[in-house]
Amino acid sequence: MNTNTLPNKDVIVALDFPTAEQTLAFLSQFGERKPFVKIGMELFYAEGPAIIREIKARGHKIFLDLKLHDIPHTVEMAMRVLAGLNVDMVNCHASGTITMMEAALSGLEADGSKKRPLIIAVTQLTSTDEERMHRDLLIDRPLDEVVTAYAKNACKAGLDGVVCSPLEAAKVHEACGGAFITVTPGIRLAGDAKGDQKRVTTPADAKALGSDFIVVGRSITAAADPVAAYNRCVEEFLG
Repeated sequence: MNTNTLPNKDVIVALDFPTAEQTLAFLSQFGERKPFVKIGMELFYAEGPAIIREIKARGHKIFLDLKLHDIPHTVEMAMRVLAGLNVDMVNCHASGTITMMEAALSGLEADGSKKRPLIIAVTQLTSTDEERMHRDLLIDRPLDEVVTAYAKNACKAGLDGVVCSPLEAAKVHEACGGAFITVTPGIRLAGDAKGDQKRVTTPADAKALGSDFIVVGRSITAAADPVAAYNRCVEEFLG
């Protein structure tokens, strides 16, 4: 198992910005506070590993959200590279099969001299609802059943947890145990627009449903007062 030390629960701020300049200006608003942050494809593809190193140097924990999904060997080699970036959490797609997830874990553990990041698997994106899953992906089982099955596969592969909607968090814990973490996007403060998300809850609802980490983007980054919005999320979720 991983020996990386992270809090049992936390609010992760999604840094969905196109440039390092905008990202660092946003983070500077928090002063001495160092929120756990998520760096996704937009920012990483624009700025590369340099933005990871800069944000780590400023004291933030980082979830690098690149959702790897390829043949097992390619994913393993990519994870070896990501392990060298000193991030705290990475992910891949559970639909890549148990073998691919095992390869991802193997890549992270190739250098046994240091702690590896947590590795989690995406079950179904929170922009996917059951109707779209049936129609577009030709998966005819109930959505929560599919998510739970993918979580069991990730657990079998030795991963630390999954990305799922808060609506599925309890079933994932029931199937895989309380130590198997659930990282849950699709979080909006009450009154905020859902955007392109389908399976959405508030931070308070996510807490009640058993989420371990919530990922919050536009409700914080697009707020008139991002620090106040972050504090509200922390209060609702961690209380």
